[in-house]
Amino acid sequence: MLLKVSQIENREVWDDFLAQEKPHSFLHSWQWGEFNQRINTRIERLGVYNGDQLIAIALILFVKARRGSFLLCPHGPIISTQQEKGEVLKALTEYLRKVAEPKYTCLRISSLLPSTVENANLFKTLGYRNSPVHMVHPELAWILDVRNSSEELLRNMRKSTRYSVKKAEKEGVTVRSSNNPKDIDLFWRVYETTVTRQHFTPFSKEYLQGEFEIFSADNNAMFFFAEYQGETTAAALIVFDEQSGYYHHGATTQKYPGLTDAQLLQWQIIQEVKKRGCTYYNFWGVVPGNNKNHPWAGLSIFKRGFGGFEEKYLHAQDLILSSRYYISYLIDTARKIKRGL
Repeated sequence: MLLKVSQIENREVWDDFLAQEKPHSFLHSWQWGEFNQRINTRIERLGVYNGDQLIAIALILFVKARRGSFLLCPHGPIISTQQEKGEVLKALTEYLRKVAEPKYTCLRISSLLPSTVENANLFKTLGYRNSPVHMVHPELAWILDVRNSSEELLRNMRKSTRYSVKKAEKEGVTVRSSNNPKDIDLFWRVYETTVTRQHFTPFSKEYLQGEFEIFSADNNAMFFFAEYQGETTAAALIVFDEQSGYYHHGATTQKYPGLTDAQLLQWQIIQEVKKRGCTYYNFWGVVPGNNKNHPWAGLSIFKRGFGGFEEKYLHAQDLILSSRYYISYLIDTARKIKRGL
């Protein structure tokens, strides 16, 4: 099978393919490419063709980094279910080897392919290796099918989660949604308190604002705020597509011990996802259930409390393009060990 790789410049072609394949991620959406261009990341939108038939798409980000720049395919490529994945990966790899400039250390593919030996071997055969980076993008996602009635969704929650939702309502917590870009200021205030408490590396305010503005222009992003006694105590930035809502950014002040505002916030987000006619609410990344020492263990327990199922994707794969890759490999491996990931 002789495949051809070329750039796609027509949004309708791109969107139609995604609508047909329905990936459980927005990181290959047209908007995600637009957002990355806004933050000055070069992108290429590639199509893989078998004759005149489009059989796969790949969004490629040309990421600049101090330890070594690299090419990144986030949650992709998206390959038609009827196609030979190995042939598509081979064609893309050959194309990207040619276009990558000497300054790029590797091609990193963070795919949505299931984590199986068979899929790992597809990459290994082409010369890829496991990336040292932990979860470039979620590799274990927690997803809730929202097509059941609200009563059934409540019944399927963990008992403590269901109790927390009702408790917050009784205690006077309210939730409001907003598509106003100016509410980034309110979201940022709550986000900053979470960063201070949990000591993680935050996204910048400009980054969050840019993401919201790009997606909300198509009515595909909303802020949600939980409020108690006149204060905003929890917030979330939710991204949507035709199939799913995605819990991409969240924050809580935790000012009031025992307040279950975050549970009610998620429940109202789920109601919006249902209202839009989506099939799934994607809570985004979780850690394996048996990893109780992970920094995100508590958040993962929280997400699982709403019911749902997990999808485990293949670990990010790196194709080495330069010997400088090994410098970042050693640094990333050491950091991963230090953080206990």
